[in-house]
Amino acid sequence: MRIVLNGQQAFGQAVLEALLDRGDNVVAVYCEPDTDPGRKDPLHQSAQDSGIEVIQPKSFKGEQVLINFKSLRPDLAVMAYVTRIVPSSFLNAPTHGTIQYHPSLLPAHRGPSSINWPIIQGEKETGLTIFWPDEGLDTGPILMQQKVAIGPDDTLGSLYFDKLYPLGIEALLRSIDLVKNGDAPRMVQDESKASYESWCNDDSARVDWTQTTANIYNLIRGCNPQPGAWTNYPAGIVRFYDAKIAEMKGEPGSIVAISSEGIVVATVDGAIEIRRLRENDGPKIPAADSSLRVGTSFSLG
Repeated sequence: MRIVLNGQQAFGQAVLEALLDRGDNVVAVYCEPDTDPGRKDPLHQSAQDSGIEVIQPKSFKGEQVLINFKSLRPDLAVMAYVTRIVPSSFLNAPTHGTIQYHPSLLPAHRGPSSINWPIIQGEKETGLTIFWPDEGLDTGPILMQQKVAIGPDDTLGSLYFDKLYPLGIEALLRSIDLVKNGDAPRMVQDESKASYESWCNDDSARVDWTQTTANIYNLIRGCNPQPGAWTNYPAGIVRFYDAKIAEMKGEPGSIVAISSEGIVVATVDGAIEIRRLRENDGPKIPAADSSLRVGTSFSLG
């Protein structure tokens, strides 16, 4: 089966290497245009090192892009971390169509930050979906799903790299085999259970100290490592990363203690111990090594 891989970054690279390791016939790789001439996307580099044609269109729209794609005679397109809209003419061109990885249990958490939001919203479970994309946003029929527990201390980073990343590669490989064997299902998504969230960015990541300890803790770990939950203080902005729930009381948004482990900030119903942070544009450092002191107050929200 002639496979075209469309993706980017480390996940796309890992999927390519897994396909090549087991002898799949990857005839071309599509990835994002290079933004830094001196530094290739990891998927681009891996494909080039393997002697696979690399194609980097600025858009998937347009007749010539489609003609070039069809000339590859693809049997299946595999999308591994694709953030741009791909038109249905492109998706449907391969003999068996296109399958895509999405790191949530669709139709829940459609959108570009689908790993952040389940953590921020305090959910105990998420997962991954391999689906047949259409022109909607994460709306196509489902081929396969796998559930993943969200641990009480999971962060965006741990949930992705320790769970959704490796399981996603395995799920894509299993899905490709189902397509090869003619056994790949197409289960229509239940729109009554659908949800969508946009990018988890600084607008979403600001800490509101009038929220509960649990809500603030979930925000910090759901934004760790990106974009980093943040708050204002007299010297600028502080971003929080590693954190724990603490048993202390005080004025919400104020630092009530400092230890060798970090700083403790009071909330409306308890406290958060911040163990790693970043002041303004500085590096990430242990919170105990920061300039923050007992009595410093953060903006409430």
